[in-house]
Amino acid sequence: MAERTCIVCKKKFEQPDLTRIVFKDGQIVVQNGKKIDGRGAYVCKNTACHENLLKQRALNRTFKCNISLEEYEKLLNILKN
Repeated sequence: MAERTCIVCKKKFEQPDLTRIVFKDGQIVVQNGKKIDGRGAYVCKNTACHENLLKQRALNRTFKCNISLEEYEKLLNILKN
């Protein structure tokens, strides 16, 4: 199984143990099952990493763009469920 790195804690996990976040057409989308084309980043399922995602503005760094606080909050709500 392929290993990927969480963009927050930098630990390696097998791909099914991570959530893929995709930046496509200026939108942030959480991949659920079917592969979505676009630039992707992986976040582990640890709640501390979800909280630090916003604190570190990790998606801004990864996708090289400015993501609004509202987008981060929507994303965090999706990750909590």
